[in-house]
Formats: sequence, C-alpha cells, structure tokens
Amino acid sequence: MASVSDTGPVAGREYRSDHEGFLRHRRFRWMKIATGLCVVAIAAYFLTDPQPRPGGGTWIGYTLGTIGALLIVWLSLLGIRKRAITEGRWSLKAWTSAHVYLGLSLIVVATLHTGFQFGWNVHTLAYALMMLVILSGLFGIWAYASLPAALSSNREQMTQGQMVDGIRALDRQLHEAAQPLGRAQSDLVIAALEEDPFGYGLWRRLSGHYPHCATQAAIEGLARANEGDAAVERVEKLLVRRKAQLERLRRHMRLKALLEVWLYVHVPATMALLAALTAHIISVFYYW
Repeated sequence: MASVSDTGPVAGREYRSDHEGFLRHRRFRWMKIATGLCVVAIAAYFLTDPQPRPGGGTWIGYTLGTIGALLIVWLSLLGIRKRAITEGRWSLKAWTSAHVYLGLSLIVVATLHTGFQFGWNVHTLAYALMMLVILSGLFGIWAYASLPAALSSNREQMTQGQMVDGIRALDRQLHEAAQPLGRAQSDLVIAALEEDPFGYGLWRRLSGHYPHCATQAAIEGLARANEGDAAVERVEKLLVRRKAQLERLRRHMRLKALLEVWLYVHVPATMALLAALTAHIISVFYYW
C-alpha cells in the first residue's frame, strides 16, 4: 500500500490540473508559444529590409500572410472541435487555450503582414473583420472568466425552472389574496400577474433595466391606497416577495444573455472573415 507521502503530491498535481482554467492551461504554455511567435514576427519585420517598402507583397509579407491565413482557418475549427470531448495534449481545454492566445497573436502577425498599408479594398476589409472577431473573442474570454461565478451565486442552487415555479406559486397566492380588493387595486395585481418575465427583448435583458415593471407599479399603487387594510397589506407583502424573485430571474437572464450574446457577433464575423480572406488570397494571386 502506498504511503500518504507517496500519493499526496501526485494527487495534488492532478487536482490542480483538473481544475486549471483554459487561460492558465499547462502553466500558460500557449501564451508563451504565441508570445514567441510575435517576437519572431517583429524581429523578422524590423531586421529585414524589404523593397520597395514593407507590405504584403514582399517575401516577409507573404510569409506572415501565410502564417496568418493558416492560423485563421485553424482557429475557425474550434466549433467543430467542441463536438468531440477528449483528454490529453489536444483536449478541448488545450485547444481553447491555443485558440485564445494564437488568436491574439494574429494582431501582430496580420498587422505586420499589411506593412501598415490600409485602404478601401478587400484586403483591409479582411483585416477589419479579423479585428472584429478578435475583439468579440476578448469579450467572450471576459464573459467565461467572470460570469459563471456570478450566475451560480445569483441562482443559489436553483435552476431557472425552479425560479419560474417559485414565481408561479406566489402568483397563485396573490390571485387568492387579491379577491377582497377593490376594482382599481385588483387591476394593478392582475397587470402584475399577466406580465411575462420572458416577454422582453434582448436589449432589455442585457441592460437589466425594466422601467415599466407591472409588479413595481402594483406595489407603488397599493402603497398609496393602503389605509391600514389587512387584505391590502397582505397583497403588498406578496408583491414585494414576487418582485424579489422576479429580480433574481431577470439577473439570471441578463447574465445568460451576456454569456451568449458575443457569439452572435463572433460566429457571423468569423464566417465573413473566411469569405473576405478567400477573396483577399484570390485577388493577390490573380494580380501577382
């Protein structure tokens, strides 16, 4: 039987490896590789003297352009790679880490490839789309690094379905408690009960701001009408509880939207980039 001293350090290393994020994968292996690529590209650019001037049409421009094009095509394959869950050197975590850091290295590689020559043409369009893809990817890195913890904290071990069920249970109590109320007060409660928490658009979810919340309006309306009536007070307390649960659900939807919305830019921009890159390459070889 192995002793604790024999198994402890190994188990510790395995534990850290299993819980290591994709940005820190293998002690920032892919960050080091991407940094090395950038250093080599910068050195090759400034230590050579391409004629008549630096640009995509020189030998260093073609070299950097080929590297950049191959990187873009490889980076676009991450979506396909996600469908296969494997371990080892090319695990999904390793692939994602490489995707992030090599994607960032494209800023240096592609910019040097252009020789800082830009214009209203397909070449600059491809560069602009590449920068849009990278910027949206940076937002995705921030989202995946920070939002899951906030999402988990807000849920408090509840699923979205359980949050909705909790609101529906309160709605049933409100429906019964509002029976003795007058017409005006009942209408406020009915408006709150009929409000669909999922009925708002994407921008409202992202902002998390609901200025015309029917539940808040009902609380304010009953507070003005309350003159010590026990039935009104009971409904008002139930509405306050409903508002608290509604706010939790809305925060949940906002965090989920922030976690996913960047893909609505990143993926279409990647497709457009591949099309522009193809046009860029064809035009270069056509006029070569």
